[in-house]
Parts: sequence; C-alpha cells; structure tokens
Amino acid sequence: MADTTSHQPRPSHRPDHDGTDRVDRKTPRALADAYLDAYGELDPIAATHYGTRPGDHRLPDLSPAGQEAVAALQRATLTRLAELERDTAPAADPADAEATAERRCARLLRERLTAALAVHDAGEGLRRLGNLGSPLHRIRDVFTLMPTDTPEDWSVVAARMRHVPGALDGYRASLAEGLARDLPAGPRQVATVVDQLGEWLGETGGDGRDWFTALVDAGPPRPRDDLTAAAGRAAAAVADLRDWLRDRYAPAVAGAPDVVGADRYALWARQHTGADLDLAEAYAWGWEEFHRIAAEMCAEADRVLPGAGTPATLHHLRTSGTAIDGVPAVRAWLQRLTEEAIDALDGVHFDLAAPLHRVETLIAPPGTAAAPYYASPPLDFSRPGRIYLPTMGLQRFPIWDLVSTWYHEGVPGHHLQLAQWVLVADRLSRYQVTVGMVSANVEGWALYAERLMDELGFLTDPERRLGYLDAQMLRALRVILDIGMHLALPIPAGSGFHEGERWTPALAREFFGRHCGLPPDYLDSELVRYLGLPGQAIGYKLGERAWLRGRERARRAHGAAFDLRAWHMAALSSGSLGLDDLEDELAAR
Repeated sequence: MADTTSHQPRPSHRPDHDGTDRVDRKTPRALADAYLDAYGELDPIAATHYGTRPGDHRLPDLSPAGQEAVAALQRATLTRLAELERDTAPAADPADAEATAERRCARLLRERLTAALAVHDAGEGLRRLGNLGSPLHRIRDVFTLMPTDTPEDWSVVAARMRHVPGALDGYRASLAEGLARDLPAGPRQVATVVDQLGEWLGETGGDGRDWFTALVDAGPPRPRDDLTAAAGRAAAAVADLRDWLRDRYAPAVAGAPDVVGADRYALWARQHTGADLDLAEAYAWGWEEFHRIAAEMCAEADRVLPGAGTPATLHHLRTSGTAIDGVPAVRAWLQRLTEEAIDALDGVHFDLAAPLHRVETLIAPPGTAAAPYYASPPLDFSRPGRIYLPTMGLQRFPIWDLVSTWYHEGVPGHHLQLAQWVLVADRLSRYQVTVGMVSANVEGWALYAERLMDELGFLTDPERRLGYLDAQMLRALRVILDIGMHLALPIPAGSGFHEGERWTPALAREFFGRHCGLPPDYLDSELVRYLGLPGQAIGYKLGERAWLRGRERARRAHGAAFDLRAWHMAALSSGSLGLDDLEDELAAR
C-alpha cells in the first residue's frame, strides 16, 4: 500500500439554491459528490458522521416537509444523471479504469436514489419507528460522534442540543401525518421505544441522570451553563415525545400489524440489499443453511461437552464458560483482541494503511438495541473507527460469542472495509463510500470476515468456534424468520417445528430460542429489530453468499495465480455495490 500521509478528503462544497452543487458535474462521480454535499445540507447528522460539514450544529428537518425536500433533491439528481448519460458518448474502451469507475458510480447512484424514492413515495418515512436505526436514535447518536476536545467543541454540542426539541417536533409531525394517512408503525416498535426513552431519561437503572445531562457533565466549566440548559431542554423534549408515544400514538396503532406484508417488504429489501431478490429462493436457501450449520454446531458442541447436545452446551457456555468480569475489563480485552487481529493480518492477508490501525472499543450508551455496532471514521480520519458494546446492565461477559462478533464489527470486518473506503474516497467518489452504502454489501463482508478468520485458523478453540457457528446460525435464522414473518410463509415439512403453519412473531421467537445460544433478552431485542427493519437482517447471509461466490469465481479465473491478499485489497477498494452487481464485480478482481 502506498504511503497515505498525503491523503486528504475532497473539499466540501456549499449547495446552491436548487439543492445541487456548483461544481463540475460532467461525470457521474462529480454529480454523486454534488449530491452528497447537498444531502449533507439537508441532513447534518449524516454530514457529521462522514465529516463533510465540520462544526455544523444543526439537526435535520424530520417533518413531512423535510422528508419531501430530500426526495426533491433525489429526483433532481436522477434527472441530471439521465441527462448526463444521454449527452455523454459511450467510452471507446470499456476496459478503461476511469470509464469503469464512472459506470459503477452511475449505476450505484441511480439504484440507491430510485430505491430511496420508492420507500419515500410509499410513505414509509411517516412511520419510521423502531428500536434501532430510527431518526430518533440518530438524533442521540450524533452526539457520540462530535468532538469534545475544547470548550469550542462543547459550544457546538450545546448549540446542537438546543435543536433537539425542534427536531423531535418534526419527527412527531411525521408520525402524526402517518396516523392521518393510515400508515401506522408496529405496536411492538412503539412499546420498545417508549421503554428505551425511559432509559434515556434515567428512569430505569443508572444514577437517575438523563443521558444528555450525563453527557454534558463531562464537559469543561465553560460553557457549563449553556450545556446544562441545553441538556435540560433536550431531555424535556424526549420526555414529551415519550409521553405522546405512550399516551396518544400507542393507543392509535394498537390494532396495527407488526409485520409489513409482501409489498412493503419488497421495497425495504431493495433498499437494504440493492437487489430485486427472489424471496422464495432466499427463504429456501436459508433453510438449507440452517440444516448445514445445525449439523456442524452439533459436532462442535460435542468437543465442548461430549454427549450433552447443542442447546445444553450453549447454556453451559452462557453460564459457566470462559468470561470477563467487569465493564472496564471487557472493554480492554476487546480492544486487545482488535489490535492483535490487526497485527496478525496486516502484511499477510491485507495491506493496512496507518489510519486503519486506529480503532476504539467503547461502551454503548444505555437505551440501545442489544447488538454491538460500528461507527466508521469521517472522511478526514479526525476520529477513529469505533466499535460499541451494549452491556445491557451486565457485569459478566462470556467470550465464546464475543470473539467472532468483534471480528465482524472490527477487524477484519466493518472497520477494514469502511475505513478502507474512506482511504480511497478520492479515487472513487465520496458518495460511494458514505451515503451510497448498501447494507447487504457491508454486512455481507463482515460475515465473510468471520468465516475468513475461521478459515485462517483463528477460531480453533472449541468455545470460540462454537460461538462463530452460533453467529452463522443467527444469520441463517434471520433469512428464514425475516422473510417468513413479514410474508407469513408456511413452515416447511422436515423442519421439525409447527410444520405447515404460517410464521408469526410468536412462532419466530419460539424457534429463535430453540436454535440460537444468545440470551433471551437479546433475542427479544433482535425480534423487535427485524419487525422494525424489514429486509435488513437478510442482507448478512445473502451478502456473505455474494462475497463467497465472487471470490470463488475469481479464484477459478486466476487459477494458481490467485492472490487472496491482493483480491481482498482490490475488493475492499471498490466502494459500495448492491448485490445485483457485487458478485460480478468481485469475480473480475
């Protein structure tokens, strides 16, 4: 890998009055970056995440009008892309690297904006409520990404907190409009979010402080008064929204289904995977993977507790397996695990530039979903990649399932891919490595990364390998249950479970408990997540399948000359791709 000390992000541009940018838009990549800058003006949370508008203290307009402004930008960008492609002669040499880069970016931009508009036009933004990834969660999470090194940084934090009440008012207006248009969120989502907001407000657990006050209490004496006042107003706005959700919204949606049905599911599956999926094929393949992994887990469980069987062995690992005691200790242990993986992989299976060596393990704030998650560095690498562990109030942390999870979230998983995208942003476009991200591409790589670590011999310990297989089982179950619940599909013969009946959330939770070794509260959180993010959970396993197929095709094409390390770096430097394109692009690497 070339020296990266000279790497600099492209400058951010100010959008003009019609929501597009006054930069050279003669290529799809330039148009995509113009879109990113204009989008960052409308969604300052995204701008903070990607570092395109440092110091911006605003929050997005989450009202119906704000959502329509984003949609108008997307429509205008699609129109300009069509004009650009109509007026541009085809490349004389299809193998030209620049032409290929422009073609790939144009296809991604068109697909992403078209998918987003389909979701918007169906009114889905008027019922976006869930325990993970909702606009509500984005409002709080952005504060964990903001710099807090100087009093000036804290002044920006205070300024943004003052915008929380207005942002939540806009969000409430969208949910109310959804009710008026008979577009309700699912009752389970509402109940879960109401409970989460109680945690944010310090009403359950902790020291009684709300989350915003606890955050600013770590700030400097100046501007303490501004910070305290802003935190108080933010917490009061959260309390008002919680009360409205509990007292007004929840009764109004009490009879609504928790599942979305086939039409809505197809919209969201396209959004999360970048593909028009054959859902029947995916559902059947999910069952094939389930049976394959179950057999492998049985054999591995026998190495841990001979003759006990898989369920008893998983229970043993949860209660009596190797564990780390204490939150500070588990955070330090996971940080070392990540650093050890970097040292072992760099120069052997990957070529990691210096910025990719910076990654932090942090404890997630209370009131989040149960699953660990990753936040990528901004375009200027001013903040490292960060992996967050929700502790769920625990003090003892079995490591059997944490190791594979940390490979997924950190190295060689999310961190290597997303930080590498940031590194090569100038060779692609900033759009391709930020808001153009396709979830199934990213989650597929991270699941492939878990498998890679098993292939490379990092999971020979039977406890840790059973944890890896349990994680694989979780992702296979997601394909079955996510598609099965939302489409109310029949449970097939040979499953040994309510054969011939149609999936319901209650049956899904029962099946989960039988075949996944995670704790009950984690599984409860997972089920609510799938109901609130239809089509997202299937992207892990289907994305991994595309990565594995692409690797195998590349291996066959190159024969003995195939270089896994070179293939990894080329694949990780390609930017975002939907599953419709990913396998073919990987095969050509």
